[in-house]
Amino acid sequence: MLRVGNLQRSIDFYTHVLGMQLLRQSENQDYKYTLAFLGYGKNPDHAELELTYNWGVESYQLGTAYGHIALGVPDAYAACEKIRAAGGNVTRAAGPVKGGTTVIAFVTDPDGYKIELIQRAETAR
Repeated sequence: MLRVGNLQRSIDFYTHVLGMQLLRQSENQDYKYTLAFLGYGKNPDHAELELTYNWGVESYQLGTAYGHIALGVPDAYAACEKIRAAGGNVTRAAGPVKGGTTVIAFVTDPDGYKIELIQRAETAR
């Protein structure tokens, strides 16, 4: 679960830039929050990402315990090109991890959360 400062902006990023689907959304009027669940398919076959918007809270400190979300992609180079073309922020271009051969890249979402793209071994260049 990620707490976000602008729910629609985050939904747009995860759907338009990373290609996820908005699976479901719900509001809690009593406790003043909205939840959105996104993913590349529904549970149990696919993982889901929960975004929480606490009404009126526009930003959060990310803290030092959070590292990043990791997503497997068929081609990290192509994914970076597509993300840039959609207006996304690629903060580490696709290339081999230091000291290894696995191809990775990093992007940052509108709230500053880091997302690692890991190229699946069967499609490595």
